[in-house]
Amino acid sequence: MSTPPDEGPPAGRRFEPDLRSMTRINLRPIASPMPLGFFTVAIASVMTGCLQLGVLEAADRRAVALCVLPAFALQLLVSVLAFGARDVIAATLMGTFAGSWLAYSLVMGTGAAGGPRVLGVFNLAFLCFGTLMAAVTRPKRALWLVLVVSMPRWLATGLAGLTGVEWLTQVSGALGLLVALVATYAAFALMLEDMRSEEVLPIGRSGPAHTAVEGDLAVQLRNLERHAGVRRTL
Repeated sequence: MSTPPDEGPPAGRRFEPDLRSMTRINLRPIASPMPLGFFTVAIASVMTGCLQLGVLEAADRRAVALCVLPAFALQLLVSVLAFGARDVIAATLMGTFAGSWLAYSLVMGTGAAGGPRVLGVFNLAFLCFGTLMAAVTRPKRALWLVLVVSMPRWLATGLAGLTGVEWLTQVSGALGLLVALVATYAAFALMLEDMRSEEVLPIGRSGPAHTAVEGDLAVQLRNLERHAGVRRTL
């Protein structure tokens, strides 16, 4: 009995050879964008906090909105660079911060009707987002600390916008200055670390975040084939 000929792969399907031995993945080192992101948070928080505390007059809110508006562009840039550096947590956080500064600038700068109430709801929604982000950013202690300090401010700002209670507005302003101090420390510590290639001021990384900084190149490339941009789908 004769052997039937090899029919080959089914019609409509394409079988490719194993291409792993011929595959090269190129990585492009970049400077850390996080100091820029934290310094932007600090400066914008000082401006909005001074407005809430009464250091700046209510008539100055449009000028404050214009000063805060560049924070949108800067933190959007940080988010894009963080995505390129394969840090989805930092990229998501900075991108959302960028959107919040844009929303604040547009509402306050245009004097839109119902602005305080709308921003109040917006800040309470942002609080929910921050709570979820804080649950996953603990190993990145600098990001986590800025989030933890920001959450009471979002709560106070949200309640102040909805109720119109003056002391809540002042509490939010004071918390804004505290956020600025924490963000400034984080930015300065990260800049020193990047310049000297070692931790100078304590940041408190743990777990995967600590391993990523202290580990060798093999640690950095672990499971690279499963990262977004390398695998076929997100």
